[in-house]
Amino acid sequence: MTFTFGIYPGAALGSDTGIVHPVSPDRPERITAALRRLQGGAPTLLVRAYRPYPAGAGPDTRATPADPVRHLGEGRRLDLVLTFREPGDALDGWLDFVRATVRTDGPHLATLQLCEEPNVDLPVLDGSMPNVRQALVQGVIAAKEEARARGHDIAVGFNAVPVFDPADTFWPDLGALADDRFHRSLDYVGLDFFPDVFHRQPADLLPGAVAAVVTDFRDTSLPKAGIGREVPIRICENGWPTGPDRTEQRQAEVVETVIRTVAGLREELNITGYSFFDLRDADSAGTGLFDRFGLLRDDYTPKPAFDTYRRLIRELTV
Repeated sequence: MTFTFGIYPGAALGSDTGIVHPVSPDRPERITAALRRLQGGAPTLLVRAYRPYPAGAGPDTRATPADPVRHLGEGRRLDLVLTFREPGDALDGWLDFVRATVRTDGPHLATLQLCEEPNVDLPVLDGSMPNVRQALVQGVIAAKEEARARGHDIAVGFNAVPVFDPADTFWPDLGALADDRFHRSLDYVGLDFFPDVFHRQPADLLPGAVAAVVTDFRDTSLPKAGIGREVPIRICENGWPTGPDRTEQRQAEVVETVIRTVAGLREELNITGYSFFDLRDADSAGTGLFDRFGLLRDDYTPKPAFDTYRRLIRELTV
């Protein structure tokens, strides 16, 4: 089974209230150098990027990182997310945007994700848009049709976060909208999850918590939408921040625990990849929860977790 690793190389990231922007601008040459070191001898490393629809001039509606193609090459390919921020019902512009992305970026794309966390109704996420389920279904179909027509080998999918509310309707609603074209077009489903970040727990409970979340996603959530075990899962966003009460050494330990647990489940649950969030701190002097998610500090010096992730990529890439 193929198992590939990736990382989001930006420093801007979403919080529950908006976008946290880095205290210093990205330095593309430092980012590329860090990605090269992280990849080591692995044949592939996916570079995750986010591109909003519709694009705007505001700081929360810009693509991040800017021009991700500059970081590709040497086996690094693009893992692109098209975020859906259209509050209306019309989808023509969105579908044109999806098809144009495949035409323009197809040679660089390894994966194309339609919508960002569409099952979460928060202002900063696509799940707050009223027509996001239809945008997801139609976007997956449009992307795959365009990729096939252009001869591009692109894995097309979407992502979601764990939700344990039995009254949640996202998955049954999605299943009601999904037709045969959708299921034939769907290559993977992504899972974003951050165990031990928002709800702290003893270290010895972390492996079980990770296994429980991923297993529940496979066995409980996806079947409600008619998505079977033949459709792979990718861990699209996972990370653990450092901070006043979160040591850099503990970050390295969490990275090792989570990745080894996920890798141990890859055959049983059909998991084909893992991507870390993110490469560099937004603010290494900040005290907020979202300031220090990076494997690097904001001056690009590595934390211990950088070498941990590099070693695991080298060891576990198949």
